Amino acid sequence: MTPEKVALVQESFKKVAPIAETAADIFYGRLFEQNPELTSLFPAEMAEQKKKLMKTLGVAVSNLHQVDTIVPVVEALGVKHVAYGVRDEHYDAVGAALLYTLEKGLGDAWTAELKDAWTETYVLVSTVMKNAAHKAEAEAVVVAVPKRGFFSRLFG
Repeated sequence: MTPEKVALVQESFKKVAPIAETAADIFYGRLFEQNPELTSLFPAEMAEQKKKLMKTLGVAVSNLHQVDTIVPVVEALGVKHVAYGVRDEHYDAVGAALLYTLEKGLGDAWTAELKDAWTETYVLVSTVMKNAAHKAEAEAVVVAVPKRGFFSRLFG
């Protein structure tokens, strides 16, 4: 990401932070309206989940200028989401809900340039999460493969 795009995302998020509760309501409202099958991946009581969403977004955005510092955290988040049943296609739904939320929350400040910067940000973060999830799933499959042959008799 260019420094200009990072600055756009960071500055725009400063306008969202004061309406964090409303933004979280818009986000999950849109996510579940467009993807009702995803409600089963979330707790019945969403208050804490909404706080986590906004806190996570805040940390990611505030460190976007030094993205290498947040990669391990984002990777861990991707791995954690495997256990929740999150699949690749869910990331698209979340991205669409995020962009919708930002458009509604920012109103006239939402421009094509800002949409592009946020889209790039989300693609970056979601790609890191998905790659970490794929790696974790692959390692779990490798670990689960039963030992066979000569070495399994010796060491199994």
